[in-house]
Amino acid sequence: MALPHAQSGQIVSVRPLGHRLPEAITTAILKAGQLEVMRVVLPVGKSMKEHQTPGEATVQCIEGVVEFASEDGIQQLHPGDFVHLAPRALHSLKAVEHASLLVTLCLQAGGQR
Repeated sequence: MALPHAQSGQIVSVRPLGHRLPEAITTAILKAGQLEVMRVVLPVGKSMKEHQTPGEATVQCIEGVVEFASEDGIQQLHPGDFVHLAPRALHSLKAVEHASLLVTLCLQAGGQR
């Protein structure tokens, strides 16, 4: 059963999951108009293969350590680190430690990805 998305004005916690992180799953937080926000959970060693988004995107590391690969090379994201992606920028992620990330996507007009 899908969890409901956040409603306008609703406060949603994106605090670190702490001891719950190893059992957590990726969840959508919001999808509205031209904006989608999700908490991506990556267990240690798991990855998201190289991909791109049609619009701009941001990735913020909430907890753990993640290798972020882009055309500029491989960098590590640590808690509190933030990266902006231009439209169609190729990138991939691989968890060095159990990690959770706050990902924000700018969708194309009409809310389509």
